[in-house]
Amino acid sequence: MTASFLPPKRILMGPGPSDVPQRVLDAMARPTIGHLDPAFVDLMEQIKAMLRMAFRTENALTFPVSAPGSAGMEMCFVNLVEPGDKVIVCRNGVFGGRMLENVKRTGGVPVVVDDAWGAAVDPQKVRDAFKSNPDAKVLAFVHAETSTGAQSDAAALAKIAQEAGALTILDCVTSLGGTPVLLDQWRIDAAYSGSQKCLSCTPGLSPVSFSERAIEKIKARKTPVQSWFLDLNLVLGYWQSAGKRTYHHTAPINPMYGLHESLVMLEEEGLENSWARHRAMHEKLKAGLEGLGLRYVVEESARLPQLNSIYVPEGVDEAAIRSRLLSEFNLEIGAGLGDMAGKIWRIGLMGYSAKQANIDLCLQALSACLEKSAAGA
Repeated sequence: MTASFLPPKRILMGPGPSDVPQRVLDAMARPTIGHLDPAFVDLMEQIKAMLRMAFRTENALTFPVSAPGSAGMEMCFVNLVEPGDKVIVCRNGVFGGRMLENVKRTGGVPVVVDDAWGAAVDPQKVRDAFKSNPDAKVLAFVHAETSTGAQSDAAALAKIAQEAGALTILDCVTSLGGTPVLLDQWRIDAAYSGSQKCLSCTPGLSPVSFSERAIEKIKARKTPVQSWFLDLNLVLGYWQSAGKRTYHHTAPINPMYGLHESLVMLEEEGLENSWARHRAMHEKLKAGLEGLGLRYVVEESARLPQLNSIYVPEGVDEAAIRSRLLSEFNLEIGAGLGDMAGKIWRIGLMGYSAKQANIDLCLQALSACLEKSAAGA
């Protein structure tokens, strides 16, 4: 007879998920109620309000998609891009590449702005792309590229799009809650994130936010949204704040409890305090990593505090080190993706994981494993 699954206790310092506080886990264990229950409807309204706080927006259409960040990404593209629409896509890592794939699948016409992996998106390249493509309707870019740890200047990029009369789609999966995300100040039209990174909830929910300009574009579509599940015209009947809610899908009730609790904790800490904590913990980790002789992938000016990418020292088996960290120290760090596979480690300091005890363990464990590797052990 199969036994119940009992997961090992890990310290999560990879690119996500991050450690989940016991408060959030306890919240998720509360009794399940119906997704149209008046009490759950009240919870939905509270989540929407707290997400507006986290996104720094007044957008009424701000809510969590009942699926992971990849679905939030797809919701933005399938609703805002129609066949034939020209979209400028910034690609400086894996997740910019995923944006490009979404444009292709919606029938959009992509214009790709490439930058080196580990570099921020170059605003001048984006400006030049709009000059060459004045009919471009959307600019899509990743604020915090999780595959490299590079953070781009969202304010500058969004301003270029606005001057060209284009909408913006922003990936802030790794930045929301950890570094400033200012949707209204930057005038971002569509943004998506994830529950499992700096918000320190479990994976499976994708906070999104849409401006009034984005809603106008969606309402003026000449073609149906290609995804039934992600069609905002249908989802709105369930997430609208006034009137009777219509059945669209059965929301993940207990994960919503968890997201609510994680946002309560963010409110208690204060958004600016969370940004400051992530920055302070990054500085401590950086000093320790450099003390071990490890080099960062990203230049300091573009470095994302909560995702630290470092080069694997020459002659070191990066997979063996990660395996040893997991088996001997219960510590998870991330490998490189795509062009960076086998070349870098990605160390996350996100949400509840961004604390001194984790930094101390990580530095001690890395030091021990590298010493054993050098000794041939």
